[in-house]
Amino acid sequence: MQLFDVYPINDITIEKAEGSNVWDDKGTQYLDLYGGHAVISIGHTHPHYVKRLTDQLQKVGFYSNSIRIPLQQQLAAKLGKISGKEDYQLFLCNSGAEANENALKLASFHNGKKKVIAFKKSFHGRTSLAVAVTDNPKIVAPINETDNVVFLPLEDEAALEAAFKQYEVSSVIIEGIQGVGGIRVASASFLQKIRSLCDANNAVFIADSVQCGYGRSGKFFSHDYAGVNADIYTMAKGMGNGFPIGGIIIAPHIQPSYGLLGTTFGGNHLACAAALAVLEVIEKENLIENAAKVGNYLIEELKKFPQVLEVRGRGLMIGIELPESLAHVKKDLLFKHKIFTGEAKPNVIRLLPSLALTIEHANEFLAAFKKELANN
Repeated sequence: MQLFDVYPINDITIEKAEGSNVWDDKGTQYLDLYGGHAVISIGHTHPHYVKRLTDQLQKVGFYSNSIRIPLQQQLAAKLGKISGKEDYQLFLCNSGAEANENALKLASFHNGKKKVIAFKKSFHGRTSLAVAVTDNPKIVAPINETDNVVFLPLEDEAALEAAFKQYEVSSVIIEGIQGVGGIRVASASFLQKIRSLCDANNAVFIADSVQCGYGRSGKFFSHDYAGVNADIYTMAKGMGNGFPIGGIIIAPHIQPSYGLLGTTFGGNHLACAAALAVLEVIEKENLIENAAKVGNYLIEELKKFPQVLEVRGRGLMIGIELPESLAHVKKDLLFKHKIFTGEAKPNVIRLLPSLALTIEHANEFLAAFKKELANN
């Protein structure tokens, strides 16, 4: 049997990882500024994380949600404290797509409506509803197509107001910072407008924080820069530092009932242990503050390069837009300088490193980046 060929891959095999570095099967060291797509939030193989998972596995790795799992309540309490959303409710699942699926479904259950507003260049996942609200026809199968979704330009308040007048809106889903869309930041005023329109029209504000949440922006949720609360926040990637876990936190006015949502693997013992370890390290090592400090440093330094068209983002979620003539720089950073980065089409380098990234690591990247631009 062969693997189903759906990913273009680099011919690199990683065999060891620690902190912000990884090593391949030949012993070559790489600087990881991609974090497995914003997943590695506290650094690879963090000792506290490894111990938490190992200790839990020696007790019980899994049992279903038919029994009491105290780790779930511990996770809810810690997440509420660190995020500042202590009066919210937590539902646990396994991935970002699942989180968005459940958020959209819960919103529709709550208000009995079905029209969803999403935005151009959005990415919310690859499953049924999640892909339907994703602005990429190439990954939307015919069975996923629906007229229940309206795509609007990001930051167009007039279009948003018109849509609310035209449709019975169930929910608005928006990334605080679009990831796949090229690191495009939703402004505070736009998020505030969404909040006010949802309040006035009994609609649910869904803050997709799968990639831009969990401290990556320099606040726990990047939407927090707007000073308003969403009704539902969706989470995954950095939540488990590589262990599959996702979740939604739900405002208190949205009431649960038996059978409304459900999951087999969501909130299992190992997943909760991983997520607790992540929050404990974020809190103890002040990683949200570090993300803001190192991220701001990188952004300001990157703005000094005349060849860079634009630097976008917040904290350690950074997009570097290059001209087409420099489209090869990402590959050169990997194969010539041994630095992993991400990308957004057509020519945006994405930086999504561990929140524990140091200034020294940032300077290592900046030196390599400077060298590549000087050579072109």
